[in-house]
Amino acid sequence: MTLTSFGPANRIKRSAETHPLTWRLRDDGEAVWLDEYQAKNGYAAARKAFADMAQDDIVQTVKDAGLKGRGGAGFPTGVKWGLMPKDESINIRYLLCNADEMEPNTWKDRMLMEQLPHLLIEGMLISARALKTYRGYIFLRGEYTTAAKHLNRAVEEAKAAGLLGKNILGSGFDFELFVHTGAGRYICGEETALINSLEGRRANPRSKPPFPAAVGVWGKPTCVNNVETLCNVPAIIADGVDWYKSLAREGSEDMGTKLMGFSGKVKNPGLWELPFGVTGRELFEDYAGGMRDGYKLKCWQPGGAGTGFLLPEHLDAQMYAGGIAKVGTRMGTGLAMAVDDSVNMVSLLRNMEQFFARESCGFCTPCRDGLPWSVKLLMAIENGQGQPGDIETLLGLVGFLGPGKTFCAHAPGAVEPLGSAIKYFRPEFEAGIAPVSAAVPPLARPIVVGA
Repeated sequence: MTLTSFGPANRIKRSAETHPLTWRLRDDGEAVWLDEYQAKNGYAAARKAFADMAQDDIVQTVKDAGLKGRGGAGFPTGVKWGLMPKDESINIRYLLCNADEMEPNTWKDRMLMEQLPHLLIEGMLISARALKTYRGYIFLRGEYTTAAKHLNRAVEEAKAAGLLGKNILGSGFDFELFVHTGAGRYICGEETALINSLEGRRANPRSKPPFPAAVGVWGKPTCVNNVETLCNVPAIIADGVDWYKSLAREGSEDMGTKLMGFSGKVKNPGLWELPFGVTGRELFEDYAGGMRDGYKLKCWQPGGAGTGFLLPEHLDAQMYAGGIAKVGTRMGTGLAMAVDDSVNMVSLLRNMEQFFARESCGFCTPCRDGLPWSVKLLMAIENGQGQPGDIETLLGLVGFLGPGKTFCAHAPGAVEPLGSAIKYFRPEFEAGIAPVSAAVPPLARPIVVGA
C-alpha cells in the first residue's frame, strides 16, 4: 500500500518538518534500506539519544511531547514508559513491538514496516535505551510476509553497522532485536495475549494487575508499544517537544501527526500522514475524493471495525480522540471506512460480528457466548426470520458486553458498531422481523458461527 493523494493533497509536499513518519518514503513504494535511510538523516536521533541524553531524559521528552499509543487505545506513551521499574538491579527487561495488525480495514503499520523498516528499528533502539531493555521482539502478524522479509533484512543491516547487538555506538549498551511471526489471532493485539503467545502459550489475555511493566514476558518487566507509536520516537528526540506539539491542528488534544486513511467506494482510497485535528470531511473529501460516481455516503467508521458508525453529518468532527468522542465513538486506528447506500446494515453487522465471534479467545462467558448469540440473531433477521424482541435482545447484549463487563476490550469493541447501527438504522433491522405467526422459536435457530 503506497500513500496516495487527491485534490489539495497534491499540493502538500511531504517534508521532515511536517511529515515525520513519511517524508522518507520513496515514490516507487520500494523499501528504504540502510544507506538511503542514513542519507535521509536516519539514526541521527539514535546517535543524539545515546551521546547527549540520559535515559530518564528520553522518557521525560516523550512524555512532554504528549505522544500517545497509535494502536487504538491512545494511552500516553511516556506515562507507560514511566511504569517500568527504576531498580537498577533488575537487569532483564523486554521491549515488545505490537505489530499484530488484524483490525479490519487497517493497514497503516504494514506500510511502515514494508517501506520504512529502519524507522521502526531506530524507534525501538531509542526506546530500549530509555527503558534499559536489553532485548526486543517485533510480534508480527503472520500474514505480513513482505514485512517480515523486510524487517529481517533491516535487522541484519543494523547489526552489521553496529546499530544493534553489543556496545551500540560505543555506549556500552547492548540490545538484541528479533522478528517473531505470530500464528494469526486478532486477540494478540491485546498486549497480555500477545505476551502469552510469544511465550508459546494460548493467546488469552492476562489478569491485570500485575501489569506487564512489573510482570511481563517470562515474568520480567516488559513494555509493549505499537508500530506507529515507536516510529514517532526518533522525530521527537531529533526535533524536540515544541516542534512536535506544533504539528497538531488547533483544538486537538492529541499531539503530532497520525496515519489516517479511507477505504470503501471512495474515489481515492488511501493512507496519509495528517495532523491530529483535521476534520473527517477533509479526510473524506479532500484526500479520499468523496464517493465514487453513482454512490452516496450512508455512514462511516472512523477507525476500524471496532468503532461505532457515524452519519455524514458527523464528518465535521475533528480527527483526534476527544473530537471523535464528542460524536459518540472512538478514534480507533484512524483508518476510516465509507459505507455506501447500497449496503444493508444487517448484513454488514452480521459479517462483522461473525468475525469478532470467531476471534474471541473464549476465556470469559460474556464474550464467548454473547458474540455467537448476536450472530445467531443477526442471521435470523438477515433472512427475514427475526422475531419480536430480537432487536431488544441485541441491544441487551450491547450492554452486557460493554466496557468493564468482560475480561478484556475485545467484546466492547465488537458490540460498539452493533449498537450504533441499531441506533441509526433501526428500520433496516425491523424489516427482518417476521410476523408473529411465522416467527421461529429461539431454540430452533442454532448458533452457526463458522458458516
